[in-house]
Amino acid sequence: MSQLLWEKSGTWRWLVKMTRDSKPFFIGFATVCGVVPGVIGYFVMQATNSGNPELEAQLRKNARPESLMMGQANKERLAEYLGELQRKENTNDRYVAALKGETLTRSPYVRIQPVSKPSDEEPSKEQKQGGS
Repeated sequence: MSQLLWEKSGTWRWLVKMTRDSKPFFIGFATVCGVVPGVIGYFVMQATNSGNPELEAQLRKNARPESLMMGQANKERLAEYLGELQRKENTNDRYVAALKGETLTRSPYVRIQPVSKPSDEEPSKEQKQGGS
């Protein structure tokens, strides 16, 4: 097997030896490897996050119509769902439909009709396979 370039380095060998032999060094090194990138990432996000209302207004003004339509639809769905939760309505039909891969759409504030159960008139898969 060929050795990688850093495996020949004295620093790399020292680091491997220290992390292998010293549990406190290993914990400290692992903490530094996790905390330092996290702190750097936090400050980068703070520096690049703009709370400028004029910039937000400009971005919203230049938004594509599809984005605006999806944002409005999501806002309406969220408002309806939160209203149902406040009124303590049963929302299990949403989960049933989601498990079936369906999206429930309707007029705002019109309650969903229960998802229909499979009728007994349709033969089951076993009956279809057994009859042939």
